[in-house]
Parts: sequence; structure tokens; C-alpha cells
Amino acid sequence: MKRTLFGIALLAVAAGAFLLMQPPDTQTTDAPLAGDAMVAVQIPASFTEQEQMGQRAFDAACASCHGTNAQGRQDIAPPLVHKIYEPSHHGDASFLLAAQNGVRAHHWRFGDMPPVSGVTRAEVMDIVAYIRALQRVNGIN
Repeated sequence: MKRTLFGIALLAVAAGAFLLMQPPDTQTTDAPLAGDAMVAVQIPASFTEQEQMGQRAFDAACASCHGTNAQGRQDIAPPLVHKIYEPSHHGDASFLLAAQNGVRAHHWRFGDMPPVSGVTRAEVMDIVAYIRALQRVNGIN
């Protein structure tokens, strides 16, 4: 009887050691990775000329942090296509002030946003037009 229990215990230890030595399965994780898009964004069928200029300016000055089409980037910067940035809460001027002066973190835990150098007031207003177009097609008015 003791021999049987000892054999079962030895087998259990060996099985546990075998399982612990296996590499982790990275294919099954659901956790987002740093830099992943935070929201899915629908794109309008077409953009006005101002919105197209805003998209180009956004891609050059903002997308590295806020992601393609303002989807946000996990652990980097928030999505701008989000109800927090709807016009009634963050008016167009708030985007201009953010680009000029930076922003202290207050809705998200990404840290403070630094000022964006080299972006003109006109470019920021084009960027805002682009973001508002994205927001509208995604139900944020």
C-alpha cells in the first residue's frame, strides 16, 4: 500500500514538473499588447477637402501616439474617437490648446501629453475636422 501511494506521489510530482517546464502558450492570451489599437473605428465613405488635409496632418503629427484613424494605442495614448472627446465635452478649442500647451492627464492613465511642436493653428483645425468626421460616422456627435 505504501509503495502504491509512493508511486502515485512520484508520478504526480513528475507530471507537475513536466507541465512547469513547458513554454507558455502565447497564442491564447487575450491581454492587449502595448501599441495595439484600443477601439475599432469606422471610416467615412469620403472626406471633405479640409478633412483630407486634417488626416494628412494627423498622420504626420498625432498618429504615432493616438494611432491610425485616432484609434488610440494601448499603453501609449487614448483614442480620440471616443465619447469622452465628443464636441459637448471637449470642444474644438480644447484640441488646439492641447497641441499648443500639452495636457495634464485627467481622463486616462497614459500620463501627461506634451505640446506638439511644428503644428500650426490651421493644421490643428484641419485635424479637428478630420477627428469630428471620424466621430460622427462612429456615432459620437
